[in-house]
Amino acid sequence: MKKFILFPFFFISGILIVSSCSNIQHTEEIKNSNAFSFVFMTDIHLQPENNAVEGFNQAIDSVNAINPDFVITGGDLIMDALGQSFERSDSLYNIYNEAQNRFNVPVYNTKGNHEIFGIYEKSGISNSHPEYENKMFENRIGKRYYSFDHKGWHFMILDGIEDTGESSYIGKVDSLQMEWIKSDLAKIDNSTPIAISIHIPFITAETQLASGSLEPNRPTTTITNSKEVLGLFDDYNLKLALQGHLHIVEDIYARGTHFLTGGAVSSGWWGGPYNGMEEGFLVVKIDGEEINWEYFDFGWEVEPKSE
Repeated sequence: MKKFILFPFFFISGILIVSSCSNIQHTEEIKNSNAFSFVFMTDIHLQPENNAVEGFNQAIDSVNAINPDFVITGGDLIMDALGQSFERSDSLYNIYNEAQNRFNVPVYNTKGNHEIFGIYEKSGISNSHPEYENKMFENRIGKRYYSFDHKGWHFMILDGIEDTGESSYIGKVDSLQMEWIKSDLAKIDNSTPIAISIHIPFITAETQLASGSLEPNRPTTTITNSKEVLGLFDDYNLKLALQGHLHIVEDIYARGTHFLTGGAVSSGWWGGPYNGMEEGFLVVKIDGEEINWEYFDFGWEVEPKSE
């Protein structure tokens, strides 16, 4: 079995990009009693095909061996419910729920675009279905957005997916959620360090690095109202925004916040590495307001196809 690999770089369309990344000490070496660690694992795309369940179980075993304080998932837990029948979508959620029960620590789930049920026309699902759109996620996994506290930090899990009503989605935080963010922030001291988890990134350099500095992001690549959302945190201590969706590792430090995109547990949708990135997840260590992370390759390999 391969040992884990620390990735301080990644590839996009043949371009080598250096990311800021610090080595992490083992938990027992951290002296601050308020220090803690967590795992951020995103884009799992769980399915019965491509040995995905076996691969995810291997990732879970690695997390349990690391023994963090908790796990945050970054969305795209399943593959997928957008354009699938009820039976297929139902089975994928069941597979995911069975698998996540194997974690030895609490799991805080984030909703991704692949968790939206039946909005693609090809699914054949009516919008009158009782589990249409977000209802299946809410019934099977839980709230779309919520918060929790851990050792002096405030964590906010957000839903950045909006159904356009035209057999498509965009990255957007809806108005109800914007009001919830305001009310949730009002309950904490403005010096409290905050971490956000959202599936579609607030910001990314991937598009510009791959296609040129003037290339715009698509509305499915980034949160379309990110300026307005991030503006809600102007008087607060936003330290970390955890992001998924892009299947790359990226750490953009801007205005005091790390915008950290977490790679993918499934990498190339369980088909092997994606643009040089192996299957993996982030291990994040927090000590006070200091943030260190590494990308952990859990050693899964694609089985060679028989001739």
